[in-house]
Amino acid sequence: MPLLAFALGKIFGLEVGLLAGVILVGTCPGGTASNVITYLSKGDVALSVGMTSINTLLAPFLTPAITYLLLKTSVDVDVKSMFMTIIKVVIVPIALGLIINKFFGKVTEKVSEILPVVSVVAITLIVAAVVSSNSANILETGAIVFVVVILHNMLGYLLGYLLGYLLGILLKLPVSKKKALSVEIGMQNSGLATSLAKTAFADFAMATVPGAIFSVWHNISGAILANILRRIEDSQDTKDLKESA
Repeated sequence: MPLLAFALGKIFGLEVGLLAGVILVGTCPGGTASNVITYLSKGDVALSVGMTSINTLLAPFLTPAITYLLLKTSVDVDVKSMFMTIIKVVIVPIALGLIINKFFGKVTEKVSEILPVVSVVAITLIVAAVVSSNSANILETGAIVFVVVILHNMLGYLLGYLLGYLLGILLKLPVSKKKALSVEIGMQNSGLATSLAKTAFADFAMATVPGAIFSVWHNISGAILANILRRIEDSQDTKDLKESA
């Protein structure tokens, strides 16, 4: 996703601020939205959560490092600021969640059935907050950044599913794992990307725009993708039943 973001930014000739924003989206880990969409797709939620968890734990180190490598010739990258922002925005809330689950496990088990709904509502509120705080910058950009963001997301889905298909040949992965790979790779923690843009690229107001647009778009495309992937699974199940009969 970082390399795809860099390639799209160069192909479409994005100015430095927008290029930085697109690359930040690519270097950020997956977010909770990918887990929700995987769940709605009837994909392997455990794999999705596992990928998100590992990516998130590595994010304080890899997100600043990869961003620096891709942008060091174009703009100064505040690696330290990025590291601290990721710790505060992502790692600390996860740690609090683990602590709450550890000491109040019985309570979390009782509310587990409504957590998917809570996740969807939370994601909606995050998207609303991100877009509203960047509405002025979004209106100032041309249509090209929308094209880049949409392509970035859609190509991520496609490459993720192709990766799952290739791994499926080698490891005989079930359809559910292919779905998880597609969703996890295509969807990014774009809210984090917007926060990082504000702190690491404060001199480039437009750097927040790609993350804000991605926040809206990937939830729309994710819902559409979930509907498609559910049908793929149903078709595969039907085929398996016919072959076994």
